[in-house]
Amino acid sequence: MMLVSPSTAVIDIGSNSIKALVATRREDGRIVALEQRTLDTRIGTGLNADQPRLTAEAMAAGAAAVAELAAMCRAHEPNQLTVVATSAVRDSANGAEFAARIQSETGLELRILSGDEEARYIGRGLLCDPALAAWTDFHVFDLGGGSLECLSFKDREPVRAISLPLGCVRLTERLVADPAQPLSPEDDAKIRAYVSDALREAGLDFAPAGTPAVFCGGTVTTTRAIVAEARNLTLKETQARVTAELLAALLKKLGRLPLAERQQIPGLPARRADVMPTALATVLALAEFGGFEAFQHSFYNLRWGIASEALTLP
Repeated sequence: MMLVSPSTAVIDIGSNSIKALVATRREDGRIVALEQRTLDTRIGTGLNADQPRLTAEAMAAGAAAVAELAAMCRAHEPNQLTVVATSAVRDSANGAEFAARIQSETGLELRILSGDEEARYIGRGLLCDPALAAWTDFHVFDLGGGSLECLSFKDREPVRAISLPLGCVRLTERLVADPAQPLSPEDDAKIRAYVSDALREAGLDFAPAGTPAVFCGGTVTTTRAIVAEARNLTLKETQARVTAELLAALLKKLGRLPLAERQQIPGLPARRADVMPTALATVLALAEFGGFEAFQHSFYNLRWGIASEALTLP
């Protein structure tokens, strides 16, 4: 189908990775990707500190990753190139210094999103997913390194959006005694209790029972990637419906392994291996709290929401 819209590009600086999307809008109104790329550049360490700060090494690696992704984006000659940052930069005392470095080294202005903005763009991005075109009432979750975004939709309109400091890097630093060792039952229990308490204290409920839930973000993407490798499939050939049973089985497998062995598992990026057990425990705590037996996984997320806004037809 003919592409009738100019392209737009988005670079998203997260706690665990930095990602880019170049997208355009087709004549039928659907937004499609021209190119996507992810660099596993973790800048979000020390998120559990009283006053988190980006290290000099993290800022250097982050700026280099943005420069690399910007070159990819610019090759498409987009009308607009937007760079945003979420929890890791938002919560850091020197986030403004990092933004200035991005400006100096790449010529790009870094927009640091609030938690509300982050949640809103995730919701808008989910509405771009053709697999969800017939969905009306549903919940949406996105787990990153620094935060967990929780949204609820009714008649395809957002009725709630909240950002909680429950990211997998943050909780690993706070609750896991030694990420290089197998996840102990005690640490697993601490993570689940901490997440459940935070959801309860935020006043969240996911009534009525049976309302479907969507999950985007690296945890479920990585789960599907591990399944794909084990079954000799491509990522998109795996089931988009990811059950709590599957997540629990994967946590049982990963949780008994030390970090060095987790890093050898096909489909699991080595730089995510230290926080993956915490991420899985967090999703399972959410599933139990909300009564979700499964999540519909979507690849559409914050970057798609920003692209959708930029490509809105007059």
